[in-house]
Amino acid sequence: MTNNGPVLRIFEARVKEGHVDELLENFATTSAQVVNGHPGNRGYFFGRCVQGGENMVMFVSMWDDLAAVKRRFGDEWQVSYLPEGYNAIIEECSIRHVDASAGWHVQPSTNDGA
Repeated sequence: MTNNGPVLRIFEARVKEGHVDELLENFATTSAQVVNGHPGNRGYFFGRCVQGGENMVMFVSMWDDLAAVKRRFGDEWQVSYLPEGYNAIIEECSIRHVDASAGWHVQPSTNDGA
């Protein structure tokens, strides 16, 4: 993988039955604290996966480059980081990294209600 950036760190999880809302709440607090404000982090987003079943969720963080990801997660950067309590509600999970330097465009919000 190149180190050009931006890099998306994509955490995907299959959640145990009845715990999706709980994990999404954890994403908004605990997972957000894992990445927010750390050098090289440009932000994050999360939600339910449209495909793969109703118990699939995703947390995606965006980083300046791969070096920033490695600084934040250390030698275990290729492994899913699970804060305390996550193991109890997650059946399985994975982590992927995408070098988005080949093409990146985000339409800015107009907030005009249209």
